[in-house]
Order: sequence, then C-alpha cells, then structure tokens
Amino acid sequence: MRSILVVNPKGGCGKTTIATNLATYYGVWGVPTALVDVDPQQSSTEWLDARPDNYAKIHGLSALSGHITLPNGTKRVIYDAPARSKTDKVVELMKLTQAVVIPVLPSPIDIRAAAHFIGDLLVQGHLQQSKKLVGVVANRVRENTLVYHDLEKFLKSLDIPFVTTLRDTQNYVRAAARGVGIFEMGPSAVEQDIKQWRPLINWIEGKKIIRA
Repeated sequence: MRSILVVNPKGGCGKTTIATNLATYYGVWGVPTALVDVDPQQSSTEWLDARPDNYAKIHGLSALSGHITLPNGTKRVIYDAPARSKTDKVVELMKLTQAVVIPVLPSPIDIRAAAHFIGDLLVQGHLQQSKKLVGVVANRVRENTLVYHDLEKFLKSLDIPFVTTLRDTQNYVRAAARGVGIFEMGPSAVEQDIKQWRPLINWIEGKKIIRA
C-alpha cells in the first residue's frame, strides 16, 4: 500500500482538486483506492457524494471522527489535509504517508505562505529526517504571466523537487461539479492536462520525472 498526503496550510490552493483527481487516476486503472478527508470542510467527501455510481469505485473516509479503518486490499490512500494546519499536525500526517504533495498558487501571498510552511519543516528538520518523497506542484497556472515566472523561480530555488505545473482550466471545475476527475473526461478535452499530470504520477510511483 502506498499513501499520499496533499497538504498546504494556505487555504484555497487546490488540495482537494489534486487529491480527488489523483484518486480517480488510480480508480480508472483499477487500483483499490481510498480517499481520506481530513479537512473540516469535507470537500472531498462532498465530491464523493456527487460521484456517479457507474464510475470507478473510490472508498471515501472521513478522519474527523478519529480512527479510520481502510478496506482490505487497499493499494493507494490519498489524504486531503485541512487548511490552517499547524506544523505538528502536518508532521503527524506525514508519518502516515510515503509521498507528500504541496500545491502552490501563483500569487505573492501564496508564495510567501509556502515559503514559511516549507521553511518551518526544513528548520525543524522534518524534511531532512524524512525518507519519503516531498515535492511541490505549481497549481492553477497561466504560464505567460509575470507572477507565474516568480512562482517558478521560487519553486526551483527550494531544496525539494518542483514536480510539475497544472494549468488554470475549467476542466477541473467541470469535473469537480460532477464528482469525477479529468482522467474520466473526454480525451480530446483534457489531453494537455493529462500530459501535465504524468510527471506527478511518475514521481509518486518512483519513476523518472519527465516534465511536461
């Protein structure tokens, strides 16, 4: 079993979008997958509630009640972390996982917030001590903008991998409304998005990263 944590204490950075789409990737390929909602807003749970019955099964669990029990045979677990998590809570969640994905938006506020968050983990030694994968993803990006170039420069300066860039597109909005993922949408509409996801999937699965 392999577990992935999607986390950033800054709200609105797209954690649920990445967590749910990651879950659908594994679901489409028939991998028994659980999506654990740790966020009090329960956005992942609401997404699952909207999910059509005829789509790939993803087992949803809410962590708000305390202890969770994964179904037998689960191969991939995705944790959708809460916003405004303190560092000790993040470290507690990190102990449950083998890979940590940190989405960051292209805005000065988000860049500063990510710098503080990652800096806290580095200063306290949690990233150095961890043998797990920890990487950042530029999310909701319009590449031909000055603020994106600032974000790209910042992410490349970190001591952790800058894994991929996900564009700003209504495909994610449409998918979320229907309780599905981009991997379950018409191939011609999401071809560019799928290409951007490949480096993240490869990185999580321990394969060579080839950036889109």
